[in-house]
Amino acid sequence: MKFTLSWLNDHLATKATLDDILALMLKAGLEVEEVEDPREKLAAFTVCKVKEAKPHPDADKLRVCAVDTVDGEKQIVCGAPNARTGMTAIYAPLGAYIPGLDFALDKKARKIRGVESYGMMCSTRELEAGEDHDGIADLDASIPLGTPAAEALGLNDPVIDFEVTPNRPDWLGVQGIARDIAAAGGGRFVQVDIKKVSGNAECPVEIQLDAPEACPVFAGAVIVGVKNGPSPDWMQQRLKAVGIQPKSLLVDVTNYISLDRARPLHVYDAQKLSGPVVARLGKAGETLEALDGKTYKLSEDMCVIADDSGVIGLGGVMGGQSTAVSDETTEVFIESAWFDPLRTARTGRATGIHSDARYRFERGVDPHSCLDGLNMALALIVEYGGGTVSKPSVVGEPPVNPRKVTFYPADVERLTGLTVKQTEMRRILKDLEFVIEDAGDAWYLTPPTFRFDMEQSADIVEEIARLIGYDQLPTTSLPAPEGGVRAITTPMQARVRTTRRVMASRGFLETVSWSFMSKAHAALFGKIDESLTVANPVASDLDYMRPSILGNLAQAAQRAANHGERGVRLFEAGPIYLGDGPKDQRTVVAGLVRPYNERHWQGAPHTYDSYAAKADLFAVLESLGQPGDRFQVADPVLPQWHPGQAAALKLGPKVTVAHFGQLHPGVLKALGVDGPMFGFELNLNALPQMKAKATKTKPVLERIDLTPIRRDLAFVVDQAVPAGDLVRFAQGADKKLISQAEVFDVYEGTGVPEGQKSVAFELTLQPREKMKDEDIQALMDKVVAAVAKGTGGVLRG
Repeated sequence: MKFTLSWLNDHLATKATLDDILALMLKAGLEVEEVEDPREKLAAFTVCKVKEAKPHPDADKLRVCAVDTVDGEKQIVCGAPNARTGMTAIYAPLGAYIPGLDFALDKKARKIRGVESYGMMCSTRELEAGEDHDGIADLDASIPLGTPAAEALGLNDPVIDFEVTPNRPDWLGVQGIARDIAAAGGGRFVQVDIKKVSGNAECPVEIQLDAPEACPVFAGAVIVGVKNGPSPDWMQQRLKAVGIQPKSLLVDVTNYISLDRARPLHVYDAQKLSGPVVARLGKAGETLEALDGKTYKLSEDMCVIADDSGVIGLGGVMGGQSTAVSDETTEVFIESAWFDPLRTARTGRATGIHSDARYRFERGVDPHSCLDGLNMALALIVEYGGGTVSKPSVVGEPPVNPRKVTFYPADVERLTGLTVKQTEMRRILKDLEFVIEDAGDAWYLTPPTFRFDMEQSADIVEEIARLIGYDQLPTTSLPAPEGGVRAITTPMQARVRTTRRVMASRGFLETVSWSFMSKAHAALFGKIDESLTVANPVASDLDYMRPSILGNLAQAAQRAANHGERGVRLFEAGPIYLGDGPKDQRTVVAGLVRPYNERHWQGAPHTYDSYAAKADLFAVLESLGQPGDRFQVADPVLPQWHPGQAAALKLGPKVTVAHFGQLHPGVLKALGVDGPMFGFELNLNALPQMKAKATKTKPVLERIDLTPIRRDLAFVVDQAVPAGDLVRFAQGADKKLISQAEVFDVYEGTGVPEGQKSVAFELTLQPREKMKDEDIQALMDKVVAAVAKGTGGVLRG
């Protein structure tokens, strides 16, 4: 929203400077985005006098001018056809930036066809002060030499551009801005009375409302004998200043009232109307050729304005070409109606039309302003275009009447800490045009018809605090808790924090991806649950809640590889979704590696594989206090993993904690990703809560002087028996003495019966006291018996 300082002064009697106005706007909540002061923009340009203009000796279209300037007499070579002796023009010195041409003059004199030129004389277009580009600006001879260009061109009016919040549609009019600045203490609000133009005859155009839910009130009047020439200079200057190009009196008046009073209007050529003007809903198959030159298909939920010829406008959005006014228009029908904000917004989105009328109606126009807006338009058009006016015709009733709000003055201090006198509260509310009924501890306030956001006492408190100034709010620190401030995290937050540190320390880069993925890609990771489909996705390929993080990581790794990254290692800790219930969300950590085989003169070094993924997974588990020997390794149960190259980690027969290994090549291909890729995904919710240690103090170091004892054992078992089971049962034979068991060989072939395999592992014994050979042998017999009982394995050889 833009307005000029002089425009604001029409509604605000104040002695405040521009800086004061800007400070008051910020105080009142009007966020200023930019201030454009022509006086600063054109500070380098001044009025000059051309003493002599003679032809250039080597160019027919150029003139060499002797010019009196603020810097003395200057020789300037000019190519404008209107350059002549005795004219008053605008002088740009050497080095000046020309805004309309977007370049700066050289700081030294420049030769033009052999003749030196010490500056430039400008057109209004080159100064962005008008559209005249046929020649240099030809000013009135009475303007003194050296007068600033902004003053000479009447451009000494700063333009303020600010952001309008959605809940304050009254700020879309200069009058509403002035009202709030006055309430903030910036001056006195000037209530400009609207002239009521009374006609002698009834309005000849009949108005009908066939859809009161879309257009509940419609006011209109006719002017006969109007002359649609240019609008007055003051109106054109204001419209130009805020970025609107003047067109004609009829159009400029509606634009001016929209900006001045936040009241959109529309003008029809009355001679192009046939029959009554009807506000109704659209019909299937109807179209409208709008004022923007485009034709739009209409639907049955759009509010349209129609006559016997068909649709002539979209209510609250844009008028039609068939009834548009022109320079030849002499009879006009002025529309001043109120349209439903939600329906207007839907119509605007469906058609893609962006107009000032739509912008205001979808935010909420004062429903009681129809007649005032119509009278203001009639008065301006008759004053500057003449004509005979009919009586206004009003059909329907305003749909919204303000309801009383109970306000408790004590709430101001209770909710904000501000101490405000009731006389000051009363002044602010009266300046905002609230009607006050004082009932002691409670005030009954009737908001003005343009304020739709006042519902309860807290809303009134916010208004008072806003206009007193949020900078006046007391700054009182909360009392510090006993024992100081401690960061408190949930067990899950602590787990996530720990896994992030571990993954980063192992060379992984953390990513944060969407919690969505495409439904087609989600189907690669399990069965689709329609309840997880996103009703209004941010993008067409993000329409399903992700059942796994791996798909997003794989695509991120591919994008990195496409940009030349090698050996990409990514991880993410975040949610996945297995259903729409409150317990169906899981917090997981997933790591993914796209290995790169580096070339080396000694041969290719070891690359990342399924065992490396397992090592990273077990490092995370170890950091969470979850010993690896408590888990069982089993075949993968999810479709995204490569059979034979991946495994599941289980805690008992039913609880699957994690998967690790190589992703299935078919899944990668469907994702549009080049393989192979290896990784893991750990469900942090499935891990049991470990018992808290009794103390954070490290235990006394237990020094053992005895040398560890190592023994190799090989067992023949069925091929289906996991090697990890043998290790688990072997260690269970004596957990105190057996400190470690590691598999070093799995053999199938000659000497081993068909359908079986030989698994060899190394046992490490750490005795606490001296052991004899027979003690060691007894322990080995115990291990053999435990493995045989648990897995059916037989000691080989």
